[in-house]
Amino acid sequence: MTTPTPPTTPTGITDVDIFNFALNLEYLEAEFYLRAVTGSGLSSADIGTSPGMVTGGAAVPFQTPAIQAYAEEIANDELAHVRFIRKALANAAVDRPAIDLQNSFNAAAMAAGIGATFNPFADENSFLVGAFVFEDVGVTAYHGASTLLTVAANLGYAAGIYATEAYHAATVRTLIAQLGAPYLTYANQISALRATAGGGAETTLAPGSIVAADSNSIAYDRTTDQVLHIVYLDPTAGVVSKGGFFPNGLNGTITASAS
Repeated sequence: MTTPTPPTTPTGITDVDIFNFALNLEYLEAEFYLRAVTGSGLSSADIGTSPGMVTGGAAVPFQTPAIQAYAEEIANDELAHVRFIRKALANAAVDRPAIDLQNSFNAAAMAAGIGATFNPFADENSFLVGAFVFEDVGVTAYHGASTLLTVAANLGYAAGIYATEAYHAATVRTLIAQLGAPYLTYANQISALRATAGGGAETTLAPGSIVAADSNSIAYDRTTDQVLHIVYLDPTAGVVSKGGFFPNGLNGTITASAS
């Protein structure tokens, strides 16, 4: 992959801007999964020269070999995504922003009505709920951002990552649907929170309802504004530029919501 060509769209957003927006999200997912499976996050070679700090995260005490294997595969995929985008963007790649994997989950749990605290690294079932927070957002973010890309090759790369994220989301949704209460309930509470914070449709998760899609079985999409409201954990209408999983905001051009 070559560096995304930066012609502007009517909104003034370039392909480079879109891939850097995606890179911020990939940093978040990679840090979450790598810390869950290894206890450590991204290496210094994968985060830029002036990266933000990461708060929280620990190795999950997995009890089910299959779930651990899924987690390891997803962690490797997210690491590959970070490296792929960073290599493609070269000197244009943004550094890893500050990431919060502790206070953010507590805030999300409180806002969703789950409780005052939530530790996704405490056990494998809690880990799946934590993963659920990210995966559907990643799928809808790539779907929505695809309409902003102007270079056909870049759209192909984004579609490839989008497909992988959809595999991840389907795996996580399937595993949670098999758990039952309280974890299935937690996931649907998170789903409701996402809908409130960022708008966009959600599909209630149940054993017979795995796919998050509309009546035509087309996956939902979200605008960059909607994604920002979700990852900042802020449903407030208006400009939001930091909070939640990104306490100091994202790095790059697309960092604040417009509405």
